[in-house]
Amino acid sequence: MHCPFCRHEETKVTDSRLAGEGMQIRRRRECLSCGERFTTFESAELVMPLVVKSDKRRVPFDEAKLRSGMEKALEKRPVGREAVDDAVSRIGHRLRSMGEREVESRVLGELVMEELHHLDEVAYVRFASVYRSFQDVDAFRHEIEHMRTKRRRAPNRDQLSLLPGAAAEAQKGTKS
Repeated sequence: MHCPFCRHEETKVTDSRLAGEGMQIRRRRECLSCGERFTTFESAELVMPLVVKSDKRRVPFDEAKLRSGMEKALEKRPVGREAVDDAVSRIGHRLRSMGEREVESRVLGELVMEELHHLDEVAYVRFASVYRSFQDVDAFRHEIEHMRTKRRRAPNRDQLSLLPGAAAEAQKGTKS
C-alpha cells in the first residue's frame, strides 16, 4: 500500500478490525517514511457472471433488474420487502457459487421462479406467465397443476400437521 501523503511504498498495519457488518476489514496504517497515519478498507470483490440472452447477447448481471421483475410479480401481494431482499440475495449467492463466467438467462429465470414459488404462488404464476409466454388459459391451467403436484410431493416441514398422529410420523421421518 502506497502512502497517500508521500507515495512511499512501505507502510505497516497498526490495527485491523471488522467493519461494514463483517463485510469489510478496516486497517489503520502508518507510513514508514513520513510517519503519517491513514485508514484503508478491504472488501472482497465478487464478480457476477454475464447473462447470456436467448439471442446470444451477453449482458452484465443486473440486481436492480432482477429485483424489479420480482417486485412486479409480487405487486399487491402480502410479501414484505425483506423477504424480497433475502430472495434476491439467495439468487445472487447461487449464481456466484456456480463459479461460471456466464450463465444462460433461462437458468436465472428458473432460479427466480423457484424463489417466487416459495414466497407467493400467485406471484409465481404471474412471473411464469410472462417468462414462459403463456398463449392461452390451458397453459395457465397446466402450470397451476404442475405447481400443485410439486407442492404435494414436497410438504412444508415448517408447518404443523392438522391430522392427529401425522406429526409423530413426520417427526420419526426427520430423525432417521
